[in-house]
This record gives sequence, C-alpha cells and structure tokens, in this order.
Amino acid sequence: MLILGIETSCDETAVGVVEDGRLLRSNVIASQAALHAVHGGVVPELASRQHIRDMQPTLNRALSDAEVTLEDVDAVAVTHGPGLAGALISGVNTAKALAMTLNVPLLGVNHLEGHIYAAWLAAASDAAPADEPGFPLACLVASGGHTDLILMEGHGDYRLVGRTRDDAAGEAFDKAARVLGLGFPGGPEIQKAAESLATFDEDDENHSPREEQAAAALPRAWMRDTLDFSFSGVKTALLHRAQDVGLYPPPEMADPDADRLVARLAHQFQESLVDVMTAKLLAMAERYHARGLILGGGVTANARLRQRVLADSPLPAVIPPPVLCTDNGAMIAAGAFYQYQRGDVADMTLDVDPSLPFGQPA
Repeated sequence: MLILGIETSCDETAVGVVEDGRLLRSNVIASQAALHAVHGGVVPELASRQHIRDMQPTLNRALSDAEVTLEDVDAVAVTHGPGLAGALISGVNTAKALAMTLNVPLLGVNHLEGHIYAAWLAAASDAAPADEPGFPLACLVASGGHTDLILMEGHGDYRLVGRTRDDAAGEAFDKAARVLGLGFPGGPEIQKAAESLATFDEDDENHSPREEQAAAALPRAWMRDTLDFSFSGVKTALLHRAQDVGLYPPPEMADPDADRLVARLAHQFQESLVDVMTAKLLAMAERYHARGLILGGGVTANARLRQRVLADSPLPAVIPPPVLCTDNGAMIAAGAFYQYQRGDVADMTLDVDPSLPFGQPA
C-alpha cells in the first residue's frame, strides 16, 4: 500500500511516499529556516504563504523520487494538528483535493503520532519496534512546542505520562540561542557552539575568571514527584549568566573572549536539558515496565541527547536519523498506514486543530 504523506504544521513543507508503513520511497522537505532566521523565529503568516509556494514542487519531487505517479497512490495522509492554523490549512486543503481527485482514502494524522512512527521507518530493514523490542514503548516526543513522554501500549494506544509545564525544549533552545547571539533554529546552533568547546580547551588550559563563571553548571528542574518537565528556569539562569559575563546585551565593542564564553554557556545549557530529558525518559521506562525506547521530534536530532540515551539506557532504543526526527511527510504516511488498518479514515469534513491533543492522561 502506497501512502502519500503531507506535513505543514510549522515551517517545513514536506511530502513523502511510504510503502506498507515501513519502506521509505521518498521524503522531500522544503525548509523555511532561512526565511524565518532574520526574524529569530517562525512568523506564522510568512510560513502559510511559503507553504502555498512550495507545495506543488515538493509534491512533484516526492513522486519523482519514489518513481510513482499520483495514480499509484492508494491513500493520502496529512497532519491536521497540532501546529500553526494557517500552515495546517495549506496541507489539509491540498490533501483533500488530492484524495477527492484520486478517489482514495483521506487520513488525518496527529503530528506527534507521526514523530513516533518515524521509528518504524528508521527500523525498516529490521524488525519493527512493535515486534522487537515490542510494546509497551517509552517515547520521548520533543517537537516544536511539545516535550512529551508517551507510553505506547499498541498501535493507536497512547498514554501521556509527562509533559512540559512551561517552555518546550525546542523553544528553550531557540530562546537560549537568541540570548547568546546565535542563529535560528536554536537547537543546531547551540549544539555547534557546545561542540566548539573542545577546540578552545585544547589550546588553552588557563581559563579566565569570566570563563570559570560561564563554565559553572546551570540548574536542572528535576521536579522529582512527577515526570513533567520545566525549562523556563534554566532559560532564565542562562540569561542571568550571560549578563554576568558581559555577553548580554551584546557589548558595543568586540569581545575577544566572546566565542569561548558562548561555547561554555551553550555546553552547560545543552547539558542541563539533556540530563533532565534522559533521566525522565529512563525513569518513565522503569516505572511503566517498557520494553524499549523511541525518540522523535526535532530536538531528538541533538547529537548529545542521542549519545546520552544510547549510553545510559539498559533498554534498546530506536532513534531515527536526524532527517526523520525533524518534521517530514514520510512519518505522517507511516503513521497513517496503521491508522488505516484500524479503520480510522477521515472524510471531506476533516478540519485543522491547532491544539489537537495526543494521548490519554495517565
């Protein structure tokens, strides 16, 4: 079964073709990162307009890469929430038009569920996570405005056992990058700056007092009575630390130590978020007797987070390659296959839901 998946929940226009929920035939993403970088974040109106411009060429390339035509498509799947309303509408309207024209089923997929099913694509050459290690699976979904811990007990059977109480991890990375004068999106920029620390440490063992101050650990919001997250405190602590070492607001004159200070602060900020996300995920897995872990969402493309989870987890972990962690159409097509098997098919009344919930409360 060939499913065409469309994803437009935020600032990527993405289309993918997936066979039988596992085999990745194509995955094309038109990123808007450069468009929004000058604004330091996603501008919803600009995102919506750009989706309209990018949809047709992205669709055409996805079909070409998959070596299929529209007539070969057996179903059309689309993200209908959560996300930006205007962005979602562009994808849903395209999917409706295609499904009606082709006379094939239309499937509306939750964006967060799609991120979980990227793991099925990542393991396409091996046993699916449902078979090895098998359910239940402990899932960390860190995407856009969400940082959620989901217990997946079967296809379509999800329990929300932890979530952020304020900023999501992705939002925290973006705000930290702005404080440190780095680019957008913030996650990759923070990672790059943190990785540069090794270069600085190799050529200078004598650290200035400012560097020592920047190198001090930032706080972790453990909230030990819950599996929920909170990242607003570490974001504020980073701002204060940047002010203390003279990085924020940006100094009027060039600072010869700026790159070193930024690298140290980026490293400490990244370590704070990675420590908490890894610990909470493993605690959840132990509490609910999970048989394996799944990571999904743009934040889980972070190299340090992936390294820590793989190093610390006693359970097998399925972590998609970075291109499948970020928003993409293939993950929507993969999730839709199992949704179709459950008989959960939409019709032309399908509408967008910017606040679409995911998972039953624990």
